Amino acid sequence: MADLFSLESTADVASGASGSRLGTQLDTGVLRRKYNFGDRVSELGIASDPFFRMVSKLAKKPTDDPEFKFTERRPSFHKRYAYVVAQGTSARSAVDDQATLTAGNVAVGSIYHLLMGTDYLSSGNRGLVYGQTDTSIEVGNAGTKPEFFLKDQIVKVNMTLDVLAAGDTSVSADDYFLAKIVEVTTVGNYVNLECKIVRTMVDQTKVEVCSYYAASDSINDQDLSGKSISNYLEPKRCYVVGTSHEQGSGYPETWKDQPFSTGYGRTQIWKTAMAMDNTTRATVLKYEPNEWARVWREKLIEHKWDIEQSILFGSQYDSGSEWYTQGAVDYVSSFGNVFSLTHASKTQDDFLDDMSSYLDPRYNNANASLFFCDTATYNWLHKLSGYFSNNIEISPNFRADMSLTGKKKVFGVDISVISTPYGDMNVARNIHLDGHAIKMVAINMKYCAYRPLVGNGLNRDTAIYVGVQTLENSGVDRRVDLIQTEAGMEWQMPEAHAYWS
Repeated sequence: MADLFSLESTADVASGASGSRLGTQLDTGVLRRKYNFGDRVSELGIASDPFFRMVSKLAKKPTDDPEFKFTERRPSFHKRYAYVVAQGTSARSAVDDQATLTAGNVAVGSIYHLLMGTDYLSSGNRGLVYGQTDTSIEVGNAGTKPEFFLKDQIVKVNMTLDVLAAGDTSVSADDYFLAKIVEVTTVGNYVNLECKIVRTMVDQTKVEVCSYYAASDSINDQDLSGKSISNYLEPKRCYVVGTSHEQGSGYPETWKDQPFSTGYGRTQIWKTAMAMDNTTRATVLKYEPNEWARVWREKLIEHKWDIEQSILFGSQYDSGSEWYTQGAVDYVSSFGNVFSLTHASKTQDDFLDDMSSYLDPRYNNANASLFFCDTATYNWLHKLSGYFSNNIEISPNFRADMSLTGKKKVFGVDISVISTPYGDMNVARNIHLDGHAIKMVAINMKYCAYRPLVGNGLNRDTAIYVGVQTLENSGVDRRVDLIQTEAGMEWQMPEAHAYWS
C-alpha cells in the first residue's frame, strides 16, 4: 500500500509559506513505525562559567550603591627598609654613585652619614608590583620618603666583598655594619641619617655597599618592578633592627604610618530577553514538551555566560550613560603581578621561581588563590606535575616537589590540586581564556568580591521581569521575560597575578 503521507523535512510546528495549513505535507514519517526514538535525549553539558560560579558562591558582597568604594589596608611593620643612595663622613644632600666605602670611616664609635630612599608610597604603604613597568615605583619618587627613621634606632647596612660593576647583576651580602641613628634630616624625598657605628665589618679588604653600583646606574635610577625580592632586592635593603637608649632617657620619638588606601568600582547592567507567543507555549512537543521552559533554561545559561565574559575581560569605564565593571584580566594586567609564559621554554624550575615571587609574604599573602587557565596551560601544568610520578618515582615515600595530588569538585567546578613547595595550587580550566594572550590568572578569592546591587527591598542580583506584549495588527499576546542583573567586581591589589604569552 502506498504511503499516504509525504516525507518532507519540515519542522514539528512548521506552517506553509503563506501561513496556511500544510495538511498531509506535515512530516510524520511512516504511519505505523515507531523508529525506536526512546525516551532520552543526549545533552552536551559544559563548564561554562567557573569564575562567575566561584565568586557568586564564595565572594558575594551585596552593595547598596552602584558606584561603591572600598578600603585596602597594608601594614607597615615589614616595610621599614630603605636603600643607601649616598654615603660619606659628612651629611649627604644628593644622590651619588660611589659604592666604595673606606673601612676606617666605619670603625666602631665613628660618625658616618647615609642618604636613604625607598621604593614604596608612604600613603597606603603601596609598593612594587612584579612586572608592572608602567606603574612601577622607583626609589626616590614623590611620596616615597622613608618616614619611619627615628633617633636611637639601629640600622643594618649590607656590604659585599665583590667589586660591583655597572649593569643588571645580582649581588650577595657578605657582611654588614650596624649604625645607631643620632639625627635624621629630610632631603627632598630622601632622609640623611647621621649615625654612630656600633658594629663594623669583619673582612675589611673589599667593602662596597650592596644598595648601588660604583657606576652611574644607582638603584634609584632602576626599574625594580621585574626584580625578585628574595634574590635581588633583599641584599640591597637596609632594615631597622631595633633601638638602643640610655638609662633614664625618657620617652623616645615616635611615628605613625598611614596604612589605608581606597578604591572604587561600578556595577554593570546585564539583560537577556526572551519572547514567545502563547500558541507555541501551549504546544506539547517531543523530548522537551514545554518549549518555553527549554528556551528559558537556555537563556539563563546564556545570561551567566555573558556575565562570566564581562567579569573576566571587562574594563571599568563610565560612558556617561552606562557603567562598566572591571574584569579580572583587565585588573591584573593593570595592577597585578605579571609573568611571562611560553610552554616550550618555561621549565618547572622557572615556574617555581615565579611562584616564589608571587607568594612572597613581604608583599603578597595569597594563600587562597584559584588558578584559572586556558586549555594549553592546563595541560602543561599537568604534564609538569605528572612527569615525576610517571617517570622518576623511586619509592612511594619519595616526595615530588611539584606533583598532582588529587582532583575535586567545588560548586560543580573541576579543580586539580597540584602540590608545590609554596603550598597547593587549585587549578581550574576556563575555556573563556582559550585563544587569549593571557594564559593563566591566579586570583585570591579573599580579595575580590562579586557585588550585586541590593537595597530598599529591591534585589538586582538576577532579577526576572515578566510581561505580556500584543503583536501589532494581530491581537496575539506574546509573553516576554527579561533576566536582568546589576552587579560589579571589587578587586584589591596586588593579590592576583597572570601569565602572558
